[in-house]
Amino acid sequence: MATDLGDLQASMAVARAGGFREAARVGGVSASSLSETVRRLESGLGVRLLNRTTRSVAPTEAGARLLDRLGPALGEVEAALDVVNGFRGRPAGTLRLNVPVVAAKLVLPRLLPPFLAAYPDIRLEVTAEDSFVDILASGCDAGIRYDERLEQDMIAVPIGPRRQRFATAAAPAYLDRRGRPDHPRDLLHHACLRGRFASGFMPPWEFERDGEVVSVEPTGPLLVSTGTAMALALDVAVAGGGIVSLFEDWLRPYFDDGRLEPVLEPWWQEFSGPFLYYPGRRLTPAPLRAFIDFVGGMRWD
Repeated sequence: MATDLGDLQASMAVARAGGFREAARVGGVSASSLSETVRRLESGLGVRLLNRTTRSVAPTEAGARLLDRLGPALGEVEAALDVVNGFRGRPAGTLRLNVPVVAAKLVLPRLLPPFLAAYPDIRLEVTAEDSFVDILASGCDAGIRYDERLEQDMIAVPIGPRRQRFATAAAPAYLDRRGRPDHPRDLLHHACLRGRFASGFMPPWEFERDGEVVSVEPTGPLLVSTGTAMALALDVAVAGGGIVSLFEDWLRPYFDDGRLEPVLEPWWQEFSGPFLYYPGRRLTPAPLRAFIDFVGGMRWD
């Protein structure tokens, strides 16, 4: 039977969104029309693709296998159709990015306003999360990650400051009360505000000076998930509740106005900046190509 491309795309959208309402909201269509589309596709194929309950939608085994194969294939189809954009005066379409929270806070605010002003026909969708995801399976065109978390077989383009540091800081009142650490191991006797990834992994605090690397596992009164919840740890640090470890650029405004004081600055560890990464497919969608070119023309340092 002949299967409509739009029906396949609609079914993928529902599966990715985990429900008809959310897929309808994102796609700007009605949930009832999406439901009818999926029913039509299932009827034509003679197999159920999605299990529905009143609360959620999940692919069946057959649906999961179909969607696994369809994702890359539909991406190529969309990219091929998007070549037409090359004949327009301005690139148009939707660009979907998956980025860590720190990139959404420290990299994108400087980049997106001039980009969106330069390309008014491009619609940008940004998902900010710190868990490791497959950008293709998640329906995104590209992502931002640091080199140790880049996926294989991807093209990587530098984005953002090329050198960054992790910094530790505390409110002056806290340091006056508890003392100022001279060595990273002194943190074992301080109230430290820690972060933990969604996987359960709690990264140690690492420091480096004159070739000596020190890794410590401090304890403290607060543990938050990495990402947006780190703002809570920052608020607690400002209130005098302990020592926090974050990107230096995130903490810089607090240093400048005196709300926080640098701790162990000679020991702050430096690392390379993030990368924009995307599949090395033959046809790159016009919105992504415009974004890549724009990023390449930015000066960060």
